[in-house]
Amino acid sequence: MVSRTLRRNTNQARGLAEFSLEFLHTAKPASTVIQRLKLFHTDSVLCGLSALAQGANAPRLLRREALEYQMRDGAKCFCSHVTVKPEKAVLANCSAVREWDMNGTVLGHSPSHATRQAGEFGHNDFYPVAMAAAQIKHLSGHEAVLGMLLVDEIRGRLAEVFSLNAIKVDHVLHGAIASACTYGAMVGASPLEIERAIGMVISHYVPFRAIRTGQQLGDSKGASASLSAETAVLSVQRCLSGFIGPEDIFRNPEAIFRLGVPTANGDSPFDLELSLAGEDFAVMGMHFKLGLYEHQSASAILGVLQALEQKPELAAGPDSFQKVNITTYKIAHHIICGPAKRHPTTRQSADHSLVYIVSRLLRKAIALRKSLDFSSVETLWQGLMLLPEDYNDEAIADPTTRALMEKVEVHYGGKDYDAQYPLGLPTRVQVDSFDSGVLLFPPGHSRCKDYEWATILQRKLSLLAESAVNNPQHFLEELDRIDELTPEEVQDVYTVSLKKR
Repeated sequence: MVSRTLRRNTNQARGLAEFSLEFLHTAKPASTVIQRLKLFHTDSVLCGLSALAQGANAPRLLRREALEYQMRDGAKCFCSHVTVKPEKAVLANCSAVREWDMNGTVLGHSPSHATRQAGEFGHNDFYPVAMAAAQIKHLSGHEAVLGMLLVDEIRGRLAEVFSLNAIKVDHVLHGAIASACTYGAMVGASPLEIERAIGMVISHYVPFRAIRTGQQLGDSKGASASLSAETAVLSVQRCLSGFIGPEDIFRNPEAIFRLGVPTANGDSPFDLELSLAGEDFAVMGMHFKLGLYEHQSASAILGVLQALEQKPELAAGPDSFQKVNITTYKIAHHIICGPAKRHPTTRQSADHSLVYIVSRLLRKAIALRKSLDFSSVETLWQGLMLLPEDYNDEAIADPTTRALMEKVEVHYGGKDYDAQYPLGLPTRVQVDSFDSGVLLFPPGHSRCKDYEWATILQRKLSLLAESAVNNPQHFLEELDRIDELTPEEVQDVYTVSLKKR
């Protein structure tokens, strides 16, 4: 492994800028890293195209806004031949990618480094930043992929060393910082210009977790990453034009990273280690979502599918079991098990309701029991995969699903469960006499070794592609070879046509 460590007693904003420029010129990630990055990219793009194909509100509105800002030699929105201002393409495409909350996740935990376990969330939402830069600078697919890897490396390492959630700041701030670094380096900004752009992001555009708090969640939750990415690109462009933003922002005592966090000698609160070569990149510790659900529910989904595998008779009907008891850890209990989550009325709330997620899964098993393959967790996961249609108004109001929700009880497991997170997602599922025991590494988790999750992921990608775009197989092949595309091919890689609803 070749890495760079930005010490807490140094100007880390300048260090990030210099690292980003070095990364794009010298990084040598292993082939396994590139392959995993490409899977996350394909996953994110198909999630975005699915949201657009189904007319999701925020992606539709923000894409329409972006198309009002046409410019020559700009970047492209998904499914458009028109070039627009790069910050607007980023706004529209990041919004589409994040809308379903269905793509990759990071939990900010490095098992081998005790000082890198802050446990901050994050998602692979920021690849459109690298693609916009590649399009306006006419870069190759290989250069675009390095930009995507750089976004994930900075975002993922920040998530390991600083919990924004602990100070009620939204996790997309890490992505915004990574976006400013990546976009700046890819378009040729100097280290000082990138440093000042980082300073602008941190001092002017801090998003708080208020967007994720409330009885029922709306567009602000899904659009948070896109709005922050837009401001990151704008900050770079302003600094390229001569705007003088704040410097050395991580050591600024009034900036968010030091506000209320005592440090010695005016240092920042953390050291930051970043990879340049080998296999130890942050993306290798990120997790795939194998359907539409809050990632904290993945072990509960596994437990329910284990129950169905062992006892297919549980799918005979709503009265085939008495009770589902789920025991989980504090973070999951807080995010997806609150009182309001027993009565979701919007998709954004339902996909963050453990009671709804489990009940919808059981509802599908009952409806599809005659055609389901109960032979393994993998076949059940593929057959019962939760998709956007499982969260539409009809599904949320379905009386059978609502009746099943009354049978689900959720319990907080206490410190023994908390001690195993974020290494894993400790959850126990009991359905009458069935008991899963404590499950830590469900399919899609970076440490999962017990299940062939790759087959489930391929099923997800195929389903999304088939439902969203014309000629899905060709499009999947193009995304799989994105690192081989010429600059001309990069210009049009996203100009696929959507299926008509």
